[in-house]
Amino acid sequence: MTAARPLAALITGVVTLSLTAGPSLAAPPHQREITYRTWTSSADFLQGTRAGTTVVNGSLRFASATGTTSYVDPFGDGTAKAYEQATWVSPEVRTDYGLTELVASWNATTPAGTWLEVAMSGRSDEGTTTKWYVLGRWNRGDDTAAGDIHRTSVSGQKDTTGTVSVDTFVAGAGRSLDRWRLKVTLYRLAGTTKVPVLQSVGAMASRLPADETVPVSRGGGAWGRVLDVPTYSQETHIGHYPQWDNGGEAWCSATSTAMVLDYYRRGPTKAETAWVDPTDPDPQVDHSARSVFDYKYDGAGNWPFNTAYAGTRGLDAFVTRLRSLTEAEQFIKAGIPLVASLSFEKDELPGAGYGTNGHLMVIVGFAKNGDVVVNDPASHLIKSNDEVRTVYNRAAFENAWIPHSGGIVYVIHPAAKRLPPKTHQANW
Repeated sequence: MTAARPLAALITGVVTLSLTAGPSLAAPPHQREITYRTWTSSADFLQGTRAGTTVVNGSLRFASATGTTSYVDPFGDGTAKAYEQATWVSPEVRTDYGLTELVASWNATTPAGTWLEVAMSGRSDEGTTTKWYVLGRWNRGDDTAAGDIHRTSVSGQKDTTGTVSVDTFVAGAGRSLDRWRLKVTLYRLAGTTKVPVLQSVGAMASRLPADETVPVSRGGGAWGRVLDVPTYSQETHIGHYPQWDNGGEAWCSATSTAMVLDYYRRGPTKAETAWVDPTDPDPQVDHSARSVFDYKYDGAGNWPFNTAYAGTRGLDAFVTRLRSLTEAEQFIKAGIPLVASLSFEKDELPGAGYGTNGHLMVIVGFAKNGDVVVNDPASHLIKSNDEVRTVYNRAAFENAWIPHSGGIVYVIHPAAKRLPPKTHQANW
């Protein structure tokens, strides 16, 4: 019913424990190693190595071509098109642990005929430098006549060090990296003067235990606070535009992203959604699905494609992992809802009324007893926006979220709305 993600094993049980209020952000030692690093200012971009790119007003811009690439869009008409290119390579980031997974995310402006590629390289535990793993080829639009490419992840990159699972670098069995760096290649159709611009790029690296269950987290100070995030059901879009992930039945991620955008009043205008059938409810959901669709994955659940779409709406957006609902509470206190990735059997999340091997919903607050208040776009599988807001048991939710995706969230916020103070090991 919802788009599956192939990254983590499904949970096998739920632990029910008593809840105790009282803020605590400390994670157990030697447990959930998660760090996030971003480049998002002139000073940040000047730290990297530039070839054909320049730094202007806090962003990285295409300045001059360092070469030309012939690219055949695998989802196009088979015609090769020439694109000029320029690059930026980040400084090396070292971790004090051996990372086993990494997810990059970015915010960029890509006029018609321009696009970007984000790749990652690192040093393995064997002391060798890896190849560049492509984590995504992205642009905002889909006007292929104007030179746009079809947004796509890249499969078939597996070697003895690791592989790329949709949007995530995953180290091979027994392998890890102790450092990493990103490479962003900006492309524009040869002959055009249009310029792609990168506002930010970063990555979340992690090494997580193979927990099937986790203990319930302590309160973080947000009990009784709920954000006024609008409610949209993916179920009202079943059968809409099946060329994008078979319509609304699999649009959990796109629907969740649309809810958060409208919370900030940054959703698409009526002119932007004029292509949507006027009988379709909430056309911003259809627009979101079209804007985040990954043509290789054949789905709307590519994590960084969702945050990149939010970035085109004038917001700062990235993908990271949280260690617990205690950390999630800090975002609710800051007025920032979170899109979370979960997986559960039908009886493991009481009140949901369904099971799923991969689903996205929005954490909008917490009940007075610490349970999680969410906008679940598949709530009760009923075709009504009125059924989207629901409350899930804190322990059950945490066990559907942390073991499944390692606590993956989309963090989407206006630049003026500051993120909460960072934890002992910065993961945002």
